[in-house]
Amino acid sequence: MIFDMTITPGEVTASLMILVMVFVFVRALGSKGRKQVSLPGPWSFPILGNLLQLGDLPFLTFIEMRKKYGDIFLIKLGMVPVVVVNGMEMVKQVLLKDGEHFAGRPNMHTFSFFAEGKSLSFSVNYGESWKLHKKIASNALRTFSKAEAKSSTCSCLLEEHVIEEVSELVKVFAKLTSENGSFEPRSAITCAVANVVCALCFGKRYDHSDEEFLKIVKTNDDLLKASSAANPADFIPCFRYLPLQIINAPREFYQALNQFIALHVRDHLTTYDKDHIRDITDALINTCHNKYATTKTATLNDAEIISTVNDLFGAGFETVSTCLYWTFLYLIQYPEIQIKIQEEIDRNIGLKPPRFEDRKILPYTEAFINEIFRHASFVPFTIPHCTTKDTTLNGYFIPRKTCIFINMYQVNHDETIWDNPSLFSPERFLNKNRELNKSLVDKVLIFGMGIRKCLGEDVARNEIFIFITTILQQLNLKKCPGAELDLTPRYGLAMKPKPYQLLAEPRFGSSES
Repeated sequence: MIFDMTITPGEVTASLMILVMVFVFVRALGSKGRKQVSLPGPWSFPILGNLLQLGDLPFLTFIEMRKKYGDIFLIKLGMVPVVVVNGMEMVKQVLLKDGEHFAGRPNMHTFSFFAEGKSLSFSVNYGESWKLHKKIASNALRTFSKAEAKSSTCSCLLEEHVIEEVSELVKVFAKLTSENGSFEPRSAITCAVANVVCALCFGKRYDHSDEEFLKIVKTNDDLLKASSAANPADFIPCFRYLPLQIINAPREFYQALNQFIALHVRDHLTTYDKDHIRDITDALINTCHNKYATTKTATLNDAEIISTVNDLFGAGFETVSTCLYWTFLYLIQYPEIQIKIQEEIDRNIGLKPPRFEDRKILPYTEAFINEIFRHASFVPFTIPHCTTKDTTLNGYFIPRKTCIFINMYQVNHDETIWDNPSLFSPERFLNKNRELNKSLVDKVLIFGMGIRKCLGEDVARNEIFIFITTILQQLNLKKCPGAELDLTPRYGLAMKPKPYQLLAEPRFGSSES
């Protein structure tokens, strides 16, 4: 017998309306007697909330709302109340002073895809187990990203991997220019940075044309794009039961990435030798086996090791590759700044390969990097936070499990902190002695702050420094004659610039030397 399974558009619409009505009814019953957020904010539509008001760049919309409602205000994204936090003082209150009160993650549908909600970055549960998880991951990362001062020539594994990959990138840039005249640099940048992460996590690098490597880089990119898109199931929970691509795509991409990483981690579990720690994965296994094996303290199981490597892998090259993609755009937009950086490199380093320790003798270069972080603000928000208990903020009551958005872009463009914030000027970070103003550097928000601050900030800063200084030591970057460059970002978890072309010409003869 054959059954007709055809579903008409009218049936889909009717089913959806019934589902929404049932959910609203259940939600209304459940909200009786529950403490509510009491904050100023814009009027919102039923069901949709303020979703239609956000525009293409929500962080700019929130800056406009701040003018009317103040540093903290309430919006509704779908049916979820969200407290938006602006202003350095309020951000410090949330992330530092009362950090424990705001250290949770909201129970979003998208977050549940990542290691079934147990990912270090996206875990909803904040407590002793999470703190131990973070400590183990931090120690493993530190093991391979810090140099041991045994001799003047000693460097860390991370530094060696970065130097190797940026040397390859110089050759790729020069080759692409000689063959094509100009090129779009994003793919080459992403492959180089991804290789650093692969070497650090798995002790392995890939050729830029390797099919497996390119596939996993694309999968990670697809995952980030899918996660960056507004997932209706995050804010209108009844949508999570609908078989729609926009809702379930992040899970599919995450599972594909997880399979790649799980394969490498399981291989490490099989070949692990406590006397020969090869990379971060071995370091995680070693820490779990040795330090906590004889205690009753909870530690990471194999699945959690996989999810930790997954966190480090994904975050490890997205922030750095996005920053470099912006950096090369700014360098060809402001060639006079590029010349100043090259003059500082020539004067203080010469032709020797740049090292992490050279950051302290290249203050203008450091100022430039911090101005990229501030001006581009390519990570406009922290990952959403959530209150872990009933609390107050600026005199307003905020109940437990309230979703919190931190507008880092606003802080980075706050006129009370930055003189003429729309102007791109690395000099703002230098004092009268042309030294780096570290107190001003601390006001730049890109990695977050406090309990949930990005673990890889030091790694990212060191890596970005080596890529920029090595590229500019050996190459002149130029825009195509007559090209108009656009610094308007494309919104996402990490905002990218619009595609652009550049030329890379060797400064001192052939780049192969």
